[in-house]
Amino acid sequence: MNDASSPVADTIAAIWRIEAAKVVAVVARLSGDLGLAEDFAQDALVAALESWPRTGVPANPGAWLTTAARRRALDRLRHERIVAPKHSQLAAEWGAARAEREAAQRAQLDAALDDDIGDSVLRLVFTACHPLLSAPARTALTLKVVAGLSTAEIARAYLKSEATIAQRIVRAKRTLNAAHVPFELPRGEALEARLASVLEVVYLIFNEGYAATAGDDWMRPALCDEARRLGQLLRQLLPEEVEVQGLAALMDIQASRLSARLDAAGEPILLLDQDRSRWDRPLIRRGLAALARAEALPGPFGPYTLQAAIAACHARAATAAATDWSRIVALYDALMVAAPSPVVALNRAVAVGMAFGPAAALALVDTLAGEPALKDYHLLPSVRGDLLAKLERLDEARAEFQRAADLARNARERALLYARAARCAAEAKASSRAK
Repeated sequence: MNDASSPVADTIAAIWRIEAAKVVAVVARLSGDLGLAEDFAQDALVAALESWPRTGVPANPGAWLTTAARRRALDRLRHERIVAPKHSQLAAEWGAARAEREAAQRAQLDAALDDDIGDSVLRLVFTACHPLLSAPARTALTLKVVAGLSTAEIARAYLKSEATIAQRIVRAKRTLNAAHVPFELPRGEALEARLASVLEVVYLIFNEGYAATAGDDWMRPALCDEARRLGQLLRQLLPEEVEVQGLAALMDIQASRLSARLDAAGEPILLLDQDRSRWDRPLIRRGLAALARAEALPGPFGPYTLQAAIAACHARAATAAATDWSRIVALYDALMVAAPSPVVALNRAVAVGMAFGPAAALALVDTLAGEPALKDYHLLPSVRGDLLAKLERLDEARAEFQRAADLARNARERALLYARAARCAAEAKASSRAK
């Protein structure tokens, strides 16, 4: 393809962002090797870049890419079956073990050829969340392969070097391959053992779509859609799990605000300033139904159900002023017990500020200043700046918004924070003149 910036190339790039995880997931199950699956998927992308400018984008581009990648995987498997017997030095190692491997390979091949693409990505998520891998490796691998984030984006999200993240991903793939981990949904206790990690990773994917860590776009809605799709598959798979229902509810209710989070110029609009008539009411109803299902199930509420209940308080309020902030504070109290963290404490402080005034919240925020986990977290000075502005301590507020903007890695969010800093400076100047 001669012109990499052509409209067709842009279309292919957009399609690839949506379809890549599905293609890799299907081919991984076929090949049994995640690294090879990514290579075959990239081969299919190259084929699309060469073919589609001449033939046009197919009616079902995802199926085209998947078929192209699967053909390459099948060619590789057939080649190995032909070539391998010719290596005489391997003959002594064959026999019963060879027959067993070939039977397993045939079974894997048959299953992959009959694969339902609808749940192939979910299989990939459960595989990437295998207990053989460390928690950081599980997260990095899933965000790379399923969410399609670059190594640089993952590194920025976790404040690690690109080399560290790249090593984690490479080692994770090697570990899965060396252990011959099948690309399938686990059953019984094995499924339960991986569920918490899967829920965490699915929500990480959603959050990266809801508020992008870095880059020029504040949101990446395609990631939200993929996370919600995985959440619905999990609901079908595990309808009696409280936290599965809770996560699905949380993502649907949060996603209902997506169209209201940007203005016509693409600039961010904060929650309290959003036009609630633009919130997606059918999506809210679906989220509230999933929350009701979670609340009806036996067992304690976990962090996702509690966060869904907090989101529901916003969704049920006709206006920002009508929000039940006292209930939100109580829910954050419960969340601090279920899943304590400095970020939860910061969010609770925001709710306290809305319920009981900015002075009470500022006292809580100031206790978090020494938290190592919040050292480079831009929302800590952002929240502090907001509270100081409400207390009319405008010079201090300006400094906090400036610091928050300097720490922010998303261009849209950085611009918003710089604008708030400038507004505080202008208001402080006007106030000084009035005196």
